[in-house]
Amino acid sequence: MVDIKSMTLEELTAWFKEQGEPAFRAKQVFHWLYRGVNSFEEMSDLSKALRQKLSETCFITHPVVARKQQSALDGTIKYLWELGDGNCIETVFMRYKHGNTVCISSQVGCRMGCAFCASTIAGKVRNLTPAEMVDQVLFTQLDSGEPISNIVLMGIGEPLDNFDTVMQFLRLVNHPEGLNIGMRHISLSTCGLVEKIDKLAQYGLQLTLSVSLHAPDDETRSKIMPVNRSVGVKTLMDTCRRYFQTTGRRISYEYAMIDGVNDADWQADLLADLLKGMPGHVNLIPLNEVEESPLKPSRRVAAFQKRLEQRGVTVTVRRKLGGDIDASCGQLRRKAMKEHSPQ
Repeated sequence: MVDIKSMTLEELTAWFKEQGEPAFRAKQVFHWLYRGVNSFEEMSDLSKALRQKLSETCFITHPVVARKQQSALDGTIKYLWELGDGNCIETVFMRYKHGNTVCISSQVGCRMGCAFCASTIAGKVRNLTPAEMVDQVLFTQLDSGEPISNIVLMGIGEPLDNFDTVMQFLRLVNHPEGLNIGMRHISLSTCGLVEKIDKLAQYGLQLTLSVSLHAPDDETRSKIMPVNRSVGVKTLMDTCRRYFQTTGRRISYEYAMIDGVNDADWQADLLADLLKGMPGHVNLIPLNEVEESPLKPSRRVAAFQKRLEQRGVTVTVRRKLGGDIDASCGQLRRKAMKEHSPQ
């Protein structure tokens, strides 16, 4: 069976020609898919014979809302979607003055093992398909009834660990006949897969690359982020420099503030040294507590910010949204997994 929503319009057009169908049918189907139809029967401007043919050869992905939580504080909505195979992923809808943002997942689970993240606790189950990534944007928009203008690939999973799928997803959401969301409105977060960062740079995309740094020294970073044990901070920062030189795009560095782990003055100074001479900005993230983790939120966010700014670093502190609805990525899925596990 053909995963029809994972194809670009150009690929769909070629496929229809192979099936002996006129090219314009591809555009009709493409438009229906991006209106969120769940079956070919809903495509009313196609002949009955063609609808039957498509239903026998193709399938349309559509997630089901397994759980939905809305913050009473700021209107943030967190979705737990159940996929066609019964696995679940999370998507978060956030309102900002500049428009609505959706934070989406790229994998079911994650194998990166970061100590502060709930998404990785049970490991990686599988990669998502391009259609399953698109669905998170499309169905969040349909369910909320509000347009989405910005996408963040910072949900469950490591996007660059599912590289080809993510690249196809970007083509799909960027397509003017589809969701038509510009690359400058898309952020991609990585824990630092250096070979994939180099590969991404060659595409010259206008998206924002966010690197989850979280510590400026190898000893600390290796403790909380296993990926660092095979790479190292220096190699990662050299890769970031190459990325900037190749693309001209400023990198955002994510830094979760963890009490007594990565929030000392000397670490702020070392972070400033790492960024010297390279345009970029640091996004300090007040840590969301994870039940299974002993790590606690830092009490030194303001002092850390001030020290970086004194060294000439551009710093923002991420606005905390959805604090009353399992805000930390992976927590809602984790809770659902516990409820359904055999006692």
